[in-house]
Amino acid sequence: MESQPSRQSGRYTFEEAISRESPTALTKSNSDAAAAASSQSLSSILNNPHVAKSDWWWYSSSSSSLAPPEFAPLVSKASSELTRSDFSTYFSSISDSYHRFEDIRNHSTKDLESSASDSQGHGGEALVACLREVPALYFKEDFALEDGATFRAACPFSTAAENLVLQEKLSQYLDVVELHLVKEISLRSNSFFEAQRQLQDLNVEIVEGCSRIRELKETIRLLDVDLVDSARQVQHLNATRTNLLALHHKFNLILYVKQSLSALKLLVASGDCAGALDITDDLQNLVDGDELTGLHCFRHLRDNVAASIESINSILSAEFMRAAIQDAGNSDVAILSQVKARASIPTNGKDNDQVNLDEEETTNFRDCLLPIIIGLLRTAQLPSVLRIYRDTLTADMKNAIKNAVAELLPVLLARSESEFSPGERTVDADGGGASLASKLRSLSSESFVQLLSAIFKIVRAHVVRAAEVKKAIEWIMKNLDGHYAAESVATAIALGAAAAETSEDHDDQGGSLLPFSSQRAARVSSFQGKANDATSPSNMSINFSTDVLRENTEAVVAACDAAHGRWAKLLGVRALLHPRLRLQEFLCIYNITQEFITATEKIGGRRGFSIRGTLNSQAKAFLDFQHDSRMAKIRAVLDQETWVEVDVPDEFQAIVISLCSSEALISENLDHIQNNVETNHGEVIAFNDGSLVEDTAQGKPTPLAEAADKNKSSFAHSNDSKMKEHGKSTSQTLSYKGVGYHMVNCGLILLKMLSEYIDMGNFLPLRSAEVVHRVVEILKFFNTRTCQLVLGAGAMQVSGLKSITSKHLALASQVISFIYAIIPDIRRILFLKVPETQKELLLLEIDRVAQDFKVHRDEIHTKLVQIMRERLLVHVRGLPQIVEGWNRPEDADAQPSQFARSLTKEIGFLQRVLSRILHDVDVQEIFRQVVIIVHSQVSEAFSRLEISTPQAKDRLYRDVKHILGCIRSLPSDDLSRSSTPNWGQLDEFLEQRFGTKAG
Repeated sequence: MESQPSRQSGRYTFEEAISRESPTALTKSNSDAAAAASSQSLSSILNNPHVAKSDWWWYSSSSSSLAPPEFAPLVSKASSELTRSDFSTYFSSISDSYHRFEDIRNHSTKDLESSASDSQGHGGEALVACLREVPALYFKEDFALEDGATFRAACPFSTAAENLVLQEKLSQYLDVVELHLVKEISLRSNSFFEAQRQLQDLNVEIVEGCSRIRELKETIRLLDVDLVDSARQVQHLNATRTNLLALHHKFNLILYVKQSLSALKLLVASGDCAGALDITDDLQNLVDGDELTGLHCFRHLRDNVAASIESINSILSAEFMRAAIQDAGNSDVAILSQVKARASIPTNGKDNDQVNLDEEETTNFRDCLLPIIIGLLRTAQLPSVLRIYRDTLTADMKNAIKNAVAELLPVLLARSESEFSPGERTVDADGGGASLASKLRSLSSESFVQLLSAIFKIVRAHVVRAAEVKKAIEWIMKNLDGHYAAESVATAIALGAAAAETSEDHDDQGGSLLPFSSQRAARVSSFQGKANDATSPSNMSINFSTDVLRENTEAVVAACDAAHGRWAKLLGVRALLHPRLRLQEFLCIYNITQEFITATEKIGGRRGFSIRGTLNSQAKAFLDFQHDSRMAKIRAVLDQETWVEVDVPDEFQAIVISLCSSEALISENLDHIQNNVETNHGEVIAFNDGSLVEDTAQGKPTPLAEAADKNKSSFAHSNDSKMKEHGKSTSQTLSYKGVGYHMVNCGLILLKMLSEYIDMGNFLPLRSAEVVHRVVEILKFFNTRTCQLVLGAGAMQVSGLKSITSKHLALASQVISFIYAIIPDIRRILFLKVPETQKELLLLEIDRVAQDFKVHRDEIHTKLVQIMRERLLVHVRGLPQIVEGWNRPEDADAQPSQFARSLTKEIGFLQRVLSRILHDVDVQEIFRQVVIIVHSQVSEAFSRLEISTPQAKDRLYRDVKHILGCIRSLPSDDLSRSSTPNWGQLDEFLEQRFGTKAG
C-alpha cells in the first residue's frame, strides 16, 4: 500500500483539500474549501463511499505530501496592476488538480442518481454497489487474518496513526455493508408478503376444484347405470356373429394349408428356393401362432416345414460354396504350371501377377450371390454357412499349399542338385527315401525363394477370391441403397433376426425340435449376454447383421491365418539353415516373407502375430549366429595378430567414406538396395551347403559376396567409379576426415564387421536395437582383448612375439584411435532405425564404450612414456661408473660420454618410430612428458655427481649440451620460454654450474 500523508504536519495542500471534500460541500468556494480542508480529519475523507482507493491522488511512493503551489508572482505587484497573464503560472500548476476535482464531482453525482434509481425498483444493484465500494479481498471464501499474506494485504499499517485510519476505514466498510443489506431486505419484504397471499388464494381454489370433481364422478356413475342394461343385448349378438366368422375362417385356413403343402413340395423339388421360402414363412407363422391350435390333422405340420427348410438350406449352402470356391482349383493349376516352366530359367525380376476381378466380373459375381445370400438371410443360416465356408476355405488353403510343395519340390530339387557335384548329392534323383523336411532343407536359397514365391501367388489367388466374397456380402448387407433388391434384403434380415431369436428361445427352453437345419446345433449363439432391450426388432436386426458381418470377416481372417501357419512351418523347417546364410540370401527370404505378411494382412484386416513372431525369431537367430561367428573370428584374428602394419585396400577406404555420408544419402541407398532385393528374388546366386558361411578367415569373398558388396548400402555408392575389383588398389594409411591412420589386420577386419553390422541394422529395422547391442559387445571385446595382448603383453604368449615394442604400441594406438574416431558416425547411422524409447539407454552404452577406447589410447601413450622413463633410469644407474673415468688425468676424449650418446640414441629412435606412425598431436603430447622426465631425472643425477677436476667439468658440460641438443629437437607442445624450445630443469642446472660459459 502507498504511504499515507503525514498527519503530524497539521495541514494539507490546496489541491488535496479540493479533491477530498464530500459531495455536499463541493459547491463551496475555493477559499472556504481550503479553510475547511485544513481542519477536516483524515477519517472523514477516507469514509467517503463515492471515492475509490485508486482516486486517493495525494499518495506518492516517493514523498508523503505534495508541495503547495508557488504564489510568489502574486505578491510582487499591486492589486491594480494585476492582469490575467499574471495568473498563468498558478493556473498551470492547479489545472490538473482542478480537472480531477471536476471528474470526482461528476462521478459523485452519478453515484447519487444511481442510488436513487436502485431504491425505486432495482434492489439487486445495491448489493453490487456494495461490492464495488468494499475491496474484493474481504469477500474471498478463504479470507483469514491469521494467514500472513492476507493480514499484510488487509492491515498494511506501519504506524499507530495509520492503524487508526485503517480502523476507521474498516468501520466504514462495515457500515456500508450493513446499510445495503438493510436496503435489500426492505426492497424484498413486499414481494414476500405478496407471495404468501397468492399461496392462500391457491389453496382456496384447490378445495373448490376437489368438490367439483366429486360431483362429476357421481353424475358419471348414474349414466353408467342407465346405459348398461341396453348394451348387454348388443354384446351377446355381436359374440354370436364373431363365432360364426371364426368358424368360416378356420375352414378357409385348413384349405390354404393343404394347398401350400402341395406347392411347397413342388418348389423344393424344382430348386425354387425363393418361392419355397415364401410358403415356409407363411406356414411357420401359422405354426407359431394359435390359429391351428387344436386341429389334429396338422399335428405333423411343424416337422414337415422344418424338413423343407433343411432341404432349402442344403441347396443354398451348396450353391454358395460352389460360387465362392469353385475357381480356386483352376487358378492353382495355372500358377503351378507357370512356376514349373520358369523353374529352369533364371528370372530377371519379381512377377507382378494380379488376381483381381474387373468391374464386370465383380458385378456378375455379386448378382450371382445376391439371391443365395437373401435366402440364407431369411432362414437365419448365413452365419452358420459362413462358418462352414470358413472351415472349407481354410482346408482348401492348406491343401493348395500342400499340393504346391509336393509338385514343385521335385522340380526345384532337380535344379538344386544340378548345382552340386555328384559326390555331394544327398537325395536320389527321384527324391525317394527322404522326408519332406529333409527335401526342403536340401533346397538352395534361390530355390526356396522360388517355392515361397509360388506359394505366395497361390495364397494370394485364394485370399483375393475370399476377399471378393467378403466384399460382395458386405455390399449386400450395407450398401444396397437404391438397388432393386434393397427392400428384399431388409426384409430378409428382419426375418432372419426374428428366426435366430426364436431359435435361441427354443434352445434356452430345451425345445425338442428346431425349425431350421441340424447344423444350427453347432451354432454359437451371438445373442447371449444381450441387454433387456435387445429383443426389439431394430436391435435384433442390428445384432443379426453384426453376427453375419463378423462371420464374414472371420472367414477371410481364418484363411490368412492358415496361410500364415503353413508359411511359418516352411520357415521353421529351415530354421537351422537361415542363420548361416549370407545377409543378401537371408534378405531375399526375409523380404518376400514381409511382402507376404503385408499382402495377407491388408486383405484380412488383422495382424499376423504368429508369422511375425516366426520371422522375428529367425531374424534374431540370424543376427545371433552372425554375431557369434564374428566374435569367434575377431577373437581368432586378435590371437594371431602380430601387430605389423599392413596396406589398406580401397574397399576399406570406401567403407570409411560411406560412414561420413549424410543421413539423406544413407536413406537413398537403403531405398535403392531394398528395391534391388525385392526385384531379385530369383537372382540369388547358387551356393553349396558347405559354403553357407563366407570364408572370412581367408578374406576371400565368394561371387555372392561380391554381388552383395556391390549392393550394400554402407559403401556401394561411395566407391570410386574407376575401381573394377576390390583389393587391387591399396594405400599406406586409412584416411578418415582428412586424417590418416596406420592399420593392422585386426583393425581392418573389425571395420569390415562394423559395416556388416550397419547393413544388418538397416535391412532388419526391427532388430536395430539388438544390432547396437552387438556392436557395443564386439567393440568392448576388441578393446579389452587388445589391451590384454598389447599393454598386458599377452601377444607374447599367443602370437609368439618376443617383446612388445614401441612400434607395436604405436600401431595399437592408431587402431584404437581410428575406432574411437568412427564411433560417432557408426552411432549416427545405427540409431536411424532405433526406436526413440530405447535410444537413451543405448546412447549411454555406446558412449561408455567410446570412453573406454579413449582411456585405452591414453594408457598406451602413458606406457610409451613409462618405457622411456625405465630406459632413462637404467642409464642413470650406470652414470657413476662413467663419471669415475672423467676424473682421471689421462682422459682426453672430446666426445660426449656413453651415457649421453646411448640416452639420446634411444630418444631419437623413439621419436622416429612414433613420428612415422602416430599423429603429430599424440607425438607432441608423449614427448612433452618425455622432456619433463629427462629434465628432472638427468638434472637430478648430474647434481649428485662429485666433479673435482677441470676435465670432468668439461665432460659434464659436453654431456649436458649433447642431451639438451637432443631435447631441443623433440616435438613437444610445452614451451616454457618463447625463445628456447623444451626449456627445463637441465637448462637451469647448466646455468648454475657453468654460468656465462653455458650462455
